[in-house]
Amino acid sequence: MSRFGPAWWNAIRARIGGRAARAFAQSALNVRRVNALETEIKALTDSELRKASLDLRWRIKGGETLEKVMPRAFAIVREAAQRTVGLRHHDVQLLGGTAMTRRALIEMEPGEGKTLVATLPVYLYALAGQGVHVMTVNDYLAQRDAELMSPVYNLLGMRVGVTNPDFDKNTRRAAYQCDITYGTATQFGFDFLQDRLAMGGEATASGAADLLFGEKGKTETTMQRGHYCAIIDEADSVLIDDARTPLIISAPSSEPEQQVVDTYEWAARHAGEFQDREDFARDPEKKTIELKREGRWKVRALPMSNLVRQMPLEELYEYIERAIKVLLEFQCDQQYVVMDGEVQLVDEGTGRIMHGRKLRGGLHQAIEAKERVAVTVGTSQAARTTIQNYFLRYKNLLGMTGTIWSSRWEVRRIYNLTALKIPTHYPSKRKRLPDQMFTQAEARWQAVVGEARQLHEQKRPVLIGTRSIDASEHISKLLKENGVPHTILNAKEHAKEAEIVSKAGELGAVTIATNMAGRGTDIKVSKEVDAMGGLHVIGTERHDSERVDNQLIGRSGRHGAPGSSQFFLSLDDQLLEGYGTAKARRIRESYRSAASNGGVQKDRLVKLLRKAQRRIERKHSRGRTQMMKFEKRRTEMQENMGLDPFLNTAE
Repeated sequence: MSRFGPAWWNAIRARIGGRAARAFAQSALNVRRVNALETEIKALTDSELRKASLDLRWRIKGGETLEKVMPRAFAIVREAAQRTVGLRHHDVQLLGGTAMTRRALIEMEPGEGKTLVATLPVYLYALAGQGVHVMTVNDYLAQRDAELMSPVYNLLGMRVGVTNPDFDKNTRRAAYQCDITYGTATQFGFDFLQDRLAMGGEATASGAADLLFGEKGKTETTMQRGHYCAIIDEADSVLIDDARTPLIISAPSSEPEQQVVDTYEWAARHAGEFQDREDFARDPEKKTIELKREGRWKVRALPMSNLVRQMPLEELYEYIERAIKVLLEFQCDQQYVVMDGEVQLVDEGTGRIMHGRKLRGGLHQAIEAKERVAVTVGTSQAARTTIQNYFLRYKNLLGMTGTIWSSRWEVRRIYNLTALKIPTHYPSKRKRLPDQMFTQAEARWQAVVGEARQLHEQKRPVLIGTRSIDASEHISKLLKENGVPHTILNAKEHAKEAEIVSKAGELGAVTIATNMAGRGTDIKVSKEVDAMGGLHVIGTERHDSERVDNQLIGRSGRHGAPGSSQFFLSLDDQLLEGYGTAKARRIRESYRSAASNGGVQKDRLVKLLRKAQRRIERKHSRGRTQMMKFEKRRTEMQENMGLDPFLNTAE
């Protein structure tokens, strides 16, 4: 009997169980079949192994199903992995790889080897010869995984390509012609939109349906050759977090360039002169700014150049409202950074720069004016889609992550994927210590520094996770003042990422990181460090999603090794704004007053923050649902008009 239960019981559950139970039982049965082939496959030479791979291709071309060849395919790729990269798939990894082919979005504990798991379904679906797209959350991980696993596929006669925003179209087109293509989900989406634009010039209204549902519109100028199979690593980040933002390719604006630039700069200069409640109304829930009558009178009285004065008055109000909004809600080194004279957005979920992405509705230009860098001319939409629409195009959609369970109903409803927890290979030894709560932010920072200094003196490595770049730089300053040597990893230091991560688990190492050290980062530690309790993770603030917090925690205690984590929280944390600005202010005042009298209940404060986190998660979920419904109605309208729904979407 295997650890997944007796074969007879799995055979029964594979037929009569619920959807998740069937997927688990069918996968457990496949693990037995793969293991039964191991001795036979291990006896093959490298050339015979490659020939066996080619034989599977011919069997697929001859009409055999992927289901029938799956056990042999998995046994072949397991042997190839052991010979090339020195890694052998454990039974739980075989279980996870099989479950993904059953429309199960698998959840595996951080450190269980999802990158290796992916080779199983990637190879299986690549046998069909229609191209497999392997997606993750950033270019660093895509390039790393492609380089790490290419030897496995090359031994089996398959070509691997990588698509990257820095590559030209011909290079990306060549990558898509490979059996397996690695890249970020957003890059695949943008390449798809580029193809729509390339086809759109040759399309007629009568051929719009072919463009939407088939590949008849493909030309020599397009890059992608179809949407047969997508395998998504860190699927919760891609399918849920990124789904809040549509993918848009912009077209040049028709407005006079200099007039627009002058107006943005004029609004940025005067935004600070407007007072909350007196000149404008602010809605914290809807994130809107609206000028009151007093504010509008103030706009009219402002000094203006001739170009600005020629703008319609209603548009001037909008420019001022945008300028006020970015002044209050967008902070440098939090939501964005300024690098090489450009405003670059930072993804809170990954801590990385989102190259090529811009805020809509003139907000990006308003930030540029605020930071006094060159204002890019406002743009209109040439093509757009959403994450949901794009991934539903794939015939086979597979995913894996370390944190999906809390969002399992959303992925079931939208993508028809069933979340399935995969057991760990080794029992987890990670310890999660109780949260520490402080009424003032500075008290929290001092406590973090004290904890880091104490662990550093014990030679135990520490990873300090921060929510923003400026927070990482603040804690770095405090550590320097206290004589604690450390390294810092954020979007400004992305070029040194591999080097910093490789040393983060060394004796006495102290590493400060934004979420760049969250997803997909494997921090290696020695046996000496394990004997001390392993890597210790300090979280300095909770994020909008519990899943992001769990990703940070998952950097320690990987592969069954010891590790620990603890969060240091404060009443000043941004998360409390989930209750709304007014209520958050009342909560802070109430608890600080109680603390001065010695009556504060820290456990209750922690629960308040967790409740605020759930409120934000629900709000974001509603936003994704509303956007999906809007896109569905817009698509139907475009199709009824005989238009390509991915094009002709100017606002």
